[in-house]
Amino acid sequence: MSVYVQNMNTGEVIDCYRPDNVVPPASVMKLLTTAAVLEIAGPGYRFPTILEHSGTIENGVLHGNLYIRGTCDPSLGTKGQTAFLNRWVKALKAQGIRAIDGSVIADMSMLDGEAQNPGWLCEDAGNYYAPGIFALNYYDNTMNIVLASGEPGTVATVLKTEPKVEDVVFINHIRCDKITYDGAFVSGLPYSRERYLTGAVPSNLGMFGVKGDLPNPGLLLARHFTARLREAGIIVKGEPDYMADYYPMRIPRQELYIHYSEPLSELIKETNVNSNNLYAESLFRYLGTRYTLPGTIHNSQEILRDYWRRRGVSIQNAIIKDGCGLAPQDAVSARMFVQLLTIMARSKNSKEWVESLPVSGKTGTLTSLCLGTSLEGRIHAKSGTIAGTKNFAGYIDMPNGETWVFAILINSAPGKAKNIQSVIQKYLLDVCK
Repeated sequence: MSVYVQNMNTGEVIDCYRPDNVVPPASVMKLLTTAAVLEIAGPGYRFPTILEHSGTIENGVLHGNLYIRGTCDPSLGTKGQTAFLNRWVKALKAQGIRAIDGSVIADMSMLDGEAQNPGWLCEDAGNYYAPGIFALNYYDNTMNIVLASGEPGTVATVLKTEPKVEDVVFINHIRCDKITYDGAFVSGLPYSRERYLTGAVPSNLGMFGVKGDLPNPGLLLARHFTARLREAGIIVKGEPDYMADYYPMRIPRQELYIHYSEPLSELIKETNVNSNNLYAESLFRYLGTRYTLPGTIHNSQEILRDYWRRRGVSIQNAIIKDGCGLAPQDAVSARMFVQLLTIMARSKNSKEWVESLPVSGKTGTLTSLCLGTSLEGRIHAKSGTIAGTKNFAGYIDMPNGETWVFAILINSAPGKAKNIQSVIQKYLLDVCK
C-alpha cells in the first residue's frame, strides 16, 4: 500500500501510510502521461494527419504514390466514424486529381517498428485493450470478431470481422460451454496476420462479438481510402500498402491536405474518463517523437521521467515502462501522484486538466465510487484496476471550499476489485468526516 492525503490549500498532511512506497499504479499511470502532454503541447494542440505525394500532377493524373503520414493521432475513425474520408476525397478533387498511377501508402514511420510495448504481458497482446500503437491509428485499432456458438463441446464459428479485415487468419479454439460469461480471448502480434482465439463462451448463444486488436490499422486505412477514391471515380492504379520503418526523406513530398484531430483537451478527457489505453499509449509514444525520430518507447520513458523530475516530482524511485499502466513493472508512489496533482491544479491548464478527470458517482470509471454518499460529485480522480489492484488519485472538494489532494494505491489485495473499492470508499468517507 501507499497512501497520501494532503490539504492542497494549507499543505497540511491529513493522513499518510508508506507514502514513498512505489507500487504498480495500473491506469492511474495515465495521470503522468496526460498531464505531461497537456503541459508540453497545450490543450489546443491538434494531431495532424498529412496527405502528400512525391511525384507530379499533370493533366489530372498524380504520377507517383499518395502517402497518408501519421503523427500518433489516436482518434482517426474512432467508433467506426469514417466520414472524414469523404473530406479527403474532396480535397484531392479540389487539386484536380482524377487518377493516381501509384498506390495509397500508409506512412507510419514517425514511430519505430516496436508497436507492442515489451513491458506488457504476452497474454494481453492482441486484445482490444492492449493494441499495437502506430503513428497511424485507425478504427480504435480494434476489430469485432463475430462468432456463432453452438452445442456444448463444439467450437464456435467465426462468421466475419467488423470492420472487414481481408487477410486476417484465425486459429480458432473457442469452446462452447455451459457457462454464463464471455471467457473468450484474442492473442497475436502487430503486423501478424494470425490471431489465436481461445477460451470459452456460453453455448447456444447465437451470434456474438469478441473484440481484438487490428494487426495493421494503417494498412486498413489505406485500403479504405483507396476504396473511397475509386467509388468517387478517382482511378488508383496500385494496391494499398504501408511503410513502418523510418528513413530520412530523400525525395521531397508535396502536401495536399492536412486533417486535424480534436483538441488535445478532448483527447485527454477520453483518455482519463474512460481509461482508454490506446489514447494513453499514443500520447506516450508522441512524447518520444519530441526527442528524435523515429519515436521509441525508450525515448518516451526518458522524456516522461525527465519532465516530471524538472517539475519537482520525486520521480527518482519510479519505474516507467509505458504510458497507460498496463505494464506490471510500472511503479509509482502516492507522494509522486500528490505532487503531480498539486502542480497541475496550479497550472495555467488546470481547468482543462480537472475537466479531464471522471467525477465520483457521475462519470466514467468513477460512476460507482461514493455513489449516494456525501462524496458523490465531489471527487475528481483517476482510477486504476488490475487483478488484486485498486487505485485512486485525484482531488476532493471539501465543504469549506478547500481542496484535498490524495492518492490511495492498494496492490496484491485479496478479494474482488469491488470489495477493495468499498474499503477505499469507507476510508475516504471516514478521513473526510
